[in-house]
Amino acid sequence: MSEIPLSVLMGILALLIVFSAFFSSSETALMTLNRLKLKNLAKTSKGAKLAQKLLNQPDRLIGLILIGNNFINIAASTIATIAAFKIANDSSLTPEAAAAYGTVILTLLILIFAEVTPKTYAALHPERIAFPASYILTPLLKILYPIVWTTNLMTNGILRILGVPKDVAEQALSREELRTLVIENHSIRPDAKQKMVINLLDLEHITVDDIMVPRSEVVGIDITDDWNDIIKQLVNTYLTRLPIYEEDINNVIGILHIRTILPRLSQGKLDLEGLLSVLRKPYFVPEGANLTTQIKEFQKRERRMGLVVDEYGDIQGLVTIDDILEEIVGDFTSEPKNRGRHIIKKGENEYLVDGRIQIRSLNRRLQWDLPLEDASTLSGLIT
Repeated sequence: MSEIPLSVLMGILALLIVFSAFFSSSETALMTLNRLKLKNLAKTSKGAKLAQKLLNQPDRLIGLILIGNNFINIAASTIATIAAFKIANDSSLTPEAAAAYGTVILTLLILIFAEVTPKTYAALHPERIAFPASYILTPLLKILYPIVWTTNLMTNGILRILGVPKDVAEQALSREELRTLVIENHSIRPDAKQKMVINLLDLEHITVDDIMVPRSEVVGIDITDDWNDIIKQLVNTYLTRLPIYEEDINNVIGILHIRTILPRLSQGKLDLEGLLSVLRKPYFVPEGANLTTQIKEFQKRERRMGLVVDEYGDIQGLVTIDDILEEIVGDFTSEPKNRGRHIIKKGENEYLVDGRIQIRSLNRRLQWDLPLEDASTLSGLIT
């Protein structure tokens, strides 16, 4: 190899550094890819699909990249040494000094052009590097598979001796980790969408007790009342669904959907028998049920309203699917369920608030942050 011109050696060395940069940047780019985004891109992009296949076998991928990179770096070191000796023969430098200079220069070249620069760029733009690189790494893995397989076999053997499992179960993101990702993800815009996702994640820690209409404020119809009074209630109600009970709210007979009696009510033909015939069986919700579970139950049972009961079966309040949805998207219902619990602005930073209002509703409307741990209503918090 001593007959090879110095210019050719330098050209080979430069080419090897480019190859080393390719392997270094490919490793960083592939490991930096967003797996969820990659899964979607793989449906339309062949490069993304190849990258996904490579990442499905990370031990083989890393083995291939490290084998390729180390082979190239060793080859570059050999070429640099030969070039150094060639320079020493043509100058007054001793072979030892030339080798030392060559080592320092090669180290700097590899560090700057084959490691730091390509890896930094790959970390900033992983898709630009990973997808094209996958076209090269995929066939290269097939060609070098025997070497990669042998290397991985020995590596896994050493890991077993050290007591390190080869396959580590994938850890799912916790709710708090997902919450942090949503907050820090600037691609979720506008802020209303971001808040909706955060509210959805928070449902697990909110119970029906936090959002229900308390027992004392549940609007229903007592069938033992005078029939004319019942008709007046039905005509004047602002609600679409009403619990029907006998003397006491604990003796619920059923749930009335106003829509089912409108024709007869408007014609003055509604009687008690007709009212009872359209009632739907009441649906009871155990107190303390979290909203994530409850919204699934509403969907499963095809219900929009539930009566919250304690362990003894006594009714504690009423919750609707609209109440849960408002925890996600904010106030939207046209039914004034908080009628009588108004918030009146009296001046700068001064409000007149009904004490029966739910703290969660107050926080949502005024963008406050009152504590939720010790009470569910404003009066309960004050007292």
